[in-house]
Amino acid sequence: MSDTPAKIKMTGVEKRFGANKALDGLDLSVNAGEILTLIGPSGSGKSLALKSIVGLERPNGGTIELDGARVDTLRGEAYDEFLKQFGILFQRSGLFDGLPVWENIGFRLLQLPGATRKAVREQAAETLRSVGLSPDAADLFPAELSGGMQKRVGIARALAGNPPILFLDEPTAGLDPIMSNVINNLVLENVRSLGSTAIVATSNLVTASRISDKIVMLHEGRSVWAGTPDETTTSDNPYLYQFWNKKKDGPIKMPVSSMAFQ
Repeated sequence: MSDTPAKIKMTGVEKRFGANKALDGLDLSVNAGEILTLIGPSGSGKSLALKSIVGLERPNGGTIELDGARVDTLRGEAYDEFLKQFGILFQRSGLFDGLPVWENIGFRLLQLPGATRKAVREQAAETLRSVGLSPDAADLFPAELSGGMQKRVGIARALAGNPPILFLDEPTAGLDPIMSNVINNLVLENVRSLGSTAIVATSNLVTASRISDKIVMLHEGRSVWAGTPDETTTSDNPYLYQFWNKKKDGPIKMPVSSMAFQ
């Protein structure tokens, strides 16, 4: 067994919003170079787990470690340096409407000392090639792009600067099956070529099966199952079975408003 610590490790992480415990003692870990995919029903804590790791939401309890060193207590310059290791695709792409594509992709790079707009634009255009878009798209604005193109630009922004860690939140949400497969392949190819560690949050089971080294299922802010894509079809875990097979009955109770029947 290797003595190398996990790239990212969450231990007993709790996050409360008032009386609601959104993360309830969450444990998970991902090794360097792995793709870990978080699955689970809406509201299970997938996106919140990602936000907690990067400090957009501060946990109320537990610990978060990077390469064996605690990071959930970082502040100031140490926190800024920590953030530089991440490339992030937000759930709805999160593009800046008023900036052209190349500035969206190079937004972080433009903040670096010595960066020039010409050099960053050239790098952004090259990154567009890596996600299957023409460099000619660099001067378009987000409103001029289709949903699939916006996702690709969001992925390109996450990849810009070759970060060692990638967080991808619902990379195929709202896309048709063909474009979803295109995005799945792009994620897999780019993560492998960079050698990055990636955590992907998704409700798309095809995406989870296609890109993952390891899958963790969340329910009510806890990890209720972990395994490989192959194990999803043989596990007798009731949470996984219900979710993976899209069953109405099981331990996962989805809230239903009485208004729906009026």
